[in-house]
Amino acid sequence: MTIKVWAWYPAFQPVVDLFNRTHSDIKIEWTNAGTGQDQYTKLQTALKAGKGAPDVVMLEFQEMPTFQLTKHLVDLSKYGANDIKGNYVDWAWKQVSNGSAVYSIPVDAGPMALLYRTDVFDQYQLTVPKTWAEFKEQGQKLKAAAPDKFMTDFGANDGGFMTGLMWQAGAQPYKYDITNPQAINVSVNSAPAKQVMSYWEDMVDGGLADTTAFATTDFYNGLGSAKYATYIAAGWGPGYLASVAKTTAGKWKAAPLPQWTAGADAQGDWGGSSFAVTDQTKHPQQATKVAMEIFGSNKDAWKIGIDEAFLFPTATPILQWDYFQTKQYDFFGGQQVNQVFVPAYNGIKEFGWSPFNSYNFSQLTTAVGQAVEKKASWPDALNTVQTNVTQYATSQGFKVSQ
Repeated sequence: MTIKVWAWYPAFQPVVDLFNRTHSDIKIEWTNAGTGQDQYTKLQTALKAGKGAPDVVMLEFQEMPTFQLTKHLVDLSKYGANDIKGNYVDWAWKQVSNGSAVYSIPVDAGPMALLYRTDVFDQYQLTVPKTWAEFKEQGQKLKAAAPDKFMTDFGANDGGFMTGLMWQAGAQPYKYDITNPQAINVSVNSAPAKQVMSYWEDMVDGGLADTTAFATTDFYNGLGSAKYATYIAAGWGPGYLASVAKTTAGKWKAAPLPQWTAGADAQGDWGGSSFAVTDQTKHPQQATKVAMEIFGSNKDAWKIGIDEAFLFPTATPILQWDYFQTKQYDFFGGQQVNQVFVPAYNGIKEFGWSPFNSYNFSQLTTAVGQAVEKKASWPDALNTVQTNVTQYATSQGFKVSQ
């Protein structure tokens, strides 16, 4: 029996080959239908048409409510998904479930941490900041000594990055329950979210943080040239950094994300994905098995995912695996960076998404981008997002509370 899978994970072919070698009853036929929104557009078209969708599809956490709302995802609890609930921490499982219903199987996540240039820190006698106030102080010290450098870069073009920082601060922009699908609470411009925006407005205005768009040549050059002393990264960030700033190998280390309150343990997540089963499958039992076992807690599959794709696993047995915990990364001077990222992952609190995340991220990046260009204050940008999202949700038939 063949199960069709859409996914864009790096180095995924060896994982598929491993599954096919070790399963005699099921074979995976894998297609990369595009990354992120490109895949989602194709998927939505196929679901509306009633044909052309895969059996199993990769979905990011923030997109789950969108596809749950259209009722095109199979409830995997009917096929044993809750049997593995204990393999995942509470916040990660709640990203893909509602009560006893399970709509996908978590694969990877993006707990956030601070990657910093040890050579820059040593040269300018900077100390690794434990709070955001200290982060700003060290940025001021760096700027005074080296006006051409920045403490970091703030990627206002990435909604996931900004949301992760707000998540850490305690913001809850959306409260949404698929069992009451027409009701949603919208609090994009909450006090914690505005606190984050005010802080970064000050950092940018003071010349301490750059605003070069993420994933651009200028951004990569900044990472490689020591223009940026730090990179605020997700769990997949170490591999990403190693691939885009190869000449800086051995000059980086990982540290916990600075806290708003000294001694606190507040964390945020930037990214994360799962495997869902679409309602076009003719074999939901087998498709669920694929979703549960492509990665799951399979150490052989995860060795590929960790070593070649730099994925950060959500499955607790893999997070506790000595190989993962103690893996030394040459790019980080032999540091066991997962000793930083695993506690961050375990400290993440529950967080909710809206069923119109593409619109939400578009509004967020547009409004903050305009604020960066001095067309508005950064906190006021969130008021604009709040207004636009509320109007959009209402126009789509949602009953909005604030």
